[in-house]
Amino acid sequence: MLVHTVYFWLKPELTAQQRADFQRGVESLGGIKAVEKMYVGTPAATEKRPIIDSSYSVGLTVICKDVAGHDAYQIDPIHLSFVNTFKTFWFKVQIYDAA
Repeated sequence: MLVHTVYFWLKPELTAQQRADFQRGVESLGGIKAVEKMYVGTPAATEKRPIIDSSYSVGLTVICKDVAGHDAYQIDPIHLSFVNTFKTFWFKVQIYDAA
């Protein structure tokens, strides 16, 4: 199994409509064949603690069967279209991959 976790920091000047479009774009990644499970969310309203980073705008976790599935996800037309369409919406992206 490979867990691909992505955190997006969206530009503050985005409109509510642009943020909604971005959210739908992230959710569209679930249509990629290599995705076994997917979770999308925003920072939870948990107690603030020094070890919690809630500065991101949207978090995405994708579960793939293996590294080959992850690699197929990266080159899938849905993923490529998402990146091309929305890359101007964020000012920072951080990715963590775990196997």
